[in-house]
Amino acid sequence: MKIGIDVFGGNHGRSGIGSYLNSIVSNIPEDISHQVEIFGSEIDRYDFNKNNNFSFYGFSMEDGSLAEKLWHIFTLPSFVRKREYDVVLYNVGSNISPFVGNAKGVAVVQEVISKSIKKVDNIFIKKSLISSLNKATKIIAASQFIRKDLVSLGIDNEKISVIHNGLNHSYFYPHTELEGETVNISPFSIKRPFFIYASRLSGPEKKHIELIKAFSMFKKKTGLPHRLVLAGSEGSSSKEIHKVIAHSEYSSDILLVGHFPHVNLPKLYSCAEACIFPSVAEGVGLPVIEAMATGIPVLCAKAGSLPEIAGECAVYFDPDNIDELSNLMIQITEDTKLRKKIISSGLDWVKRFSWEKTATKTIEVLESVVKS
Repeated sequence: MKIGIDVFGGNHGRSGIGSYLNSIVSNIPEDISHQVEIFGSEIDRYDFNKNNNFSFYGFSMEDGSLAEKLWHIFTLPSFVRKREYDVVLYNVGSNISPFVGNAKGVAVVQEVISKSIKKVDNIFIKKSLISSLNKATKIIAASQFIRKDLVSLGIDNEKISVIHNGLNHSYFYPHTELEGETVNISPFSIKRPFFIYASRLSGPEKKHIELIKAFSMFKKKTGLPHRLVLAGSEGSSSKEIHKVIAHSEYSSDILLVGHFPHVNLPKLYSCAEACIFPSVAEGVGLPVIEAMATGIPVLCAKAGSLPEIAGECAVYFDPDNIDELSNLMIQITEDTKLRKKIISSGLDWVKRFSWEKTATKTIEVLESVVKS
């Protein structure tokens, strides 16, 4: 069996789907009996094939989503025929909606498509996105929440398999060796104690503003020296978030560190008082179990895929209830018994997630498609 893996749309490994594709490729066993070929932009040759010796077919093109969209519309079907793939694994999302022609294709969905569609003004793009999903031989959804969302859009439930994302346990574990009042993690030096929220500043559904207000209320109620660290690249809500921070009387305790290198993120998590994840639009929820794996308590919104991914190992809240969130921040700081319980249950819970398991299940789906 010849498998083609499409890594276009992965933002050179720096986005959520890019990290997913990188993790899948890196954890496919080298002794696999199938032929695996990765294809994408030439500049991604060394971004998605670091741990395996699979062949890579690269295309020289202008970097950007428009060029990738056009390539998938006009070139992908003929390319798949020429390479004689038995099955193709590809990403379907708001940026790219591929169609592999007559070949069998397995579409990976890592986002809540209904929410993505609402953000798109172009009716053609909306229709092509749904069409691409309907034409896929099989769909891999990253959560039951995403599966239900796809079914609500008219996608056949029988063609959807749910495979949760994995966890890199060689990175995400309690870094107890990090001591002292100041955390020196290149390129930052951050003073403890602090809460952390790692998410792109990409929209109101991420609830950064509500968290900032709850943190300010927490500071006012307690007078504690805690800081709030927001780790995430700039996005559509950046301007408003910066403005809210500037107007907070505790602005000096709110740190925007931008896109934090993923390899250093486990250390940043490990040094935090707690991870707070107020987003209501998460289809995957990977940062929640990443934080758990580093041995810190997690507070997250009871919304999206988060209850599914975090189970009973997190403290849940209504992200629109700022007073409730501020009180929970106080509780997780002061209640030693609760902290120990949440940390212990979280460390046990995350053992069920691994990229090796995710990659193996993904290969099984590809095999089933070819055999059908």
